[in-house]
Amino acid sequence: MTDFEAIHEIKQLKYRYTRAFDTKDWDLFASCFAPDATGAYGGLDFDNVDDLLAYMRKNAREGMYSMHQVHHPEIEVDGDTATGTWYLQDKVMIPKLKFVMEGTALYADRYRRTDDGWKIAHTGYTRIWENSWSTEDVPSWQIK
Repeated sequence: MTDFEAIHEIKQLKYRYTRAFDTKDWDLFASCFAPDATGAYGGLDFDNVDDLLAYMRKNAREGMYSMHQVHHPEIEVDGDTATGTWYLQDKVMIPKLKFVMEGTALYADRYRRTDDGWKIAHTGYTRIWENSWSTEDVPSWQIK
């Protein structure tokens, strides 16, 4: 496999990861990770993939809408490992709590090639900016 092919597969993996999260497809989300994966989301750290998955399943529930878009990947392949830097733009809306948050961040990922293809060995981001507001501040706000 060439580096170009590996980069393409890693891009597909990262896009699958964000789609699985936003659609709350937890089996697909879990399939993106290596068994010993770790995560660090702006101060929310996970030393193992089981804790990361349990947290996401518990906290990203029905009634929470999210959009995670990753852009401008910078991926370096070194044999069966790779690193990736991604620009993240995200939005989270929880109508029941009258809460909206949006922001940007930089992901710093590590990947490992396995018998089942490329997997995330570590994922995490550092926030560039984040803002939030109450939907009460925008009387016409609604989500459909």
